[in-house]
Amino acid sequence: MKSASESYKAAGVDITAGYKAVELMKRHIGRTVTDGVVSGIGGFGGLFRPSFAGMEDPVLVSGTDGVGTKLRLAFLLDRHDTVGIDCVAMSVNDIICCGAAPMFFLDYIACGKNVPEKIASVVAGIAEGCVQSDAALIGGETAEMPGFYPEDEYDLAGFAVGIVDRAKIIDGSRVEKGDVLIALPSSGVHSNGFSLVRKVFDLEHCRTLTDPVPELGGASLGETLLEPTRIYVKPMLSLFEKADVRAVSHITGGGFYENIPRSIPAGFTAKVEKSAVRTPAIFDLIASRGAVPQRDMFNTYNMGVGMCATVAKKDADLAVSVLQDAGVDAYIFGEIAQGDEGIVLC
Repeated sequence: MKSASESYKAAGVDITAGYKAVELMKRHIGRTVTDGVVSGIGGFGGLFRPSFAGMEDPVLVSGTDGVGTKLRLAFLLDRHDTVGIDCVAMSVNDIICCGAAPMFFLDYIACGKNVPEKIASVVAGIAEGCVQSDAALIGGETAEMPGFYPEDEYDLAGFAVGIVDRAKIIDGSRVEKGDVLIALPSSGVHSNGFSLVRKVFDLEHCRTLTDPVPELGGASLGETLLEPTRIYVKPMLSLFEKADVRAVSHITGGGFYENIPRSIPAGFTAKVEKSAVRTPAIFDLIASRGAVPQRDMFNTYNMGVGMCATVAKKDADLAVSVLQDAGVDAYIFGEIAQGDEGIVLC
């Protein structure tokens, strides 16, 4: 028999709501079960048995992140089934940069009031992100914290653990002059730079979030901004198998200027052709409405490139072909040169 506490409920924490939320989310979690899952949800820890088949020296790779102030948009639109995808994406897209295949994911949801249907909707998005990245959702935590969070708000974070054979770790050490930069298009703003987005569009007081916007091809500002972060795990795993990938960069906060140089060693510079970058209309709208300088845009947003893969020149065309076959409209947008600038947009 499940416990209940009227005293705790009077203080703002309804234990029975937590039980209901778990029941509602079970079917979503069930979609993510993989061969390595040993335990079901409800225990004190999530158990997972990794497969080391074909590996000589397996290495675990972990990543953690949240969704940031993009959550404010979910609150304003009262739509909660996509931010979970963002949460998973921010972690799995990081660990794939090392060449690691995600194995499992755990989430943490803190809320002012546990509304089971809302929590289950958030978890539905998390489960979808896990399915897209072949990761099992093996556990999590929902913390009801009255007085700490407003009743209709929550925060969301999580972490992923992946695995890679040590000999296949991608760390940028093999980068050479002449290597080619391959752009993997983003699905939009993803999950970074939303504090600036909120300021530019004054989202807290915007009454036109659901209205069609001509500059966005008739899509609304709300749906365009809420579009979840693209998950690159499966296309990148295909690329690793078929091409000589020497570095990978996940373009998050800090944009091109911070993230691309992180993936290449000292003494080399990424030369990016700005004219080659396929920038979605939402970024032009942010820049024009907020009078944001071009450099700040490239130093804050992904500008349409969610991930950058550095490949050997001989494999450039092959890499583009492999990614396109995997459903990613990849293209060449720069090369590696010698120098200490880190990155040059020319």
